[in-house]
Amino acid sequence: MKLEGEGTLLRLFIGESDTWHGKPLYEAVCERVREEGLAGTTVLRGLEGFGAHSLVHTSRILRLSQDLPIVIEIVDTAEQIDRILPILDEMVTEGMLTVQPVHVVWYRAGDD
Repeated sequence: MKLEGEGTLLRLFIGESDTWHGKPLYEAVCERVREEGLAGTTVLRGLEGFGAHSLVHTSRILRLSQDLPIVIEIVDTAEQIDRILPILDEMVTEGMLTVQPVHVVWYRAGDD
């Protein structure tokens, strides 16, 4: 896949305990965007954060949370990102989704 130049970065902020049809939501989102043929995705686990309810979730040992923040990042063309927005809207019941323009300098696999 060739992806260079102007693209879009989608960031999805959810909780580690969020689920979709019995599996972790972050896992379900990764599987779905792969099925949809997007360029790739990365799931990041946060050390601490809070959302709309202002409840702090942290990995500090004295206040160990079972619901750490998760950020899913997806970079692809604007058209591909726009195409998956309705899919993600159906899957995510709580969280935040942002998009912003990015400039992709290169995107490559080892044996391309």
